[in-house]
Amino acid sequence: LSDTQLVILSAAAQREDRNVLPLPGSLRGGAAAKVVGALLKRGLIAETTTDSQTKADAALNRIWRNGEDGRAILLHITDAGLAAIGVEPEGGDSAPTSANEAPTAEAPKDAPAASDPAPKARTPRTGTKQAKLIDMLRADGGATIDEIVAETGWQAHTVRGAMSGALKKKLGLTITSEKIEGRGRAYMIADN
Repeated sequence: LSDTQLVILSAAAQREDRNVLPLPGSLRGGAAAKVVGALLKRGLIAETTTDSQTKADAALNRIWRNGEDGRAILLHITDAGLAAIGVEPEGGDSAPTSANEAPTAEAPKDAPAASDPAPKARTPRTGTKQAKLIDMLRADGGATIDEIVAETGWQAHTVRGAMSGALKKKLGLTITSEKIEGRGRAYMIADN
């Protein structure tokens, strides 16, 4: 998941009605459609058709679009979307409950991918910079950011991003660190 997708899913998970909208203010037009389309395709969010004839209004930013029959279509995070960001669904019902939402809505758990199992942990490919990073972090004493930068050619912020995103979130590895005198902060993969 991209940072923007994580922000959108996290915000929706915190809302009582689980509505994906409003999107972050900087996300508009084609960019919004692309991000929402990717989340819909992966089954992490679902469109929910209501009986309401309320028009989609950019100022309110609560209704995604209107269907061909004029009914309002909302976006809600699915159970798969909650699982993707590590949130347990509450009672399995993620339908809208807010008073300002339409009274009847299909539960987003009916989305096609909502019945899919939780995402599987990925395994790194061999011979890549990511594999080299993992080897360095598994080595005795781990590795410092500067050592990883020298070995991979990445910038320091890329190394930190790879550790938090690819290794922690996608591969599920536990990264620890400790300050070593004369060397600085060394990072290593904790044995699980």
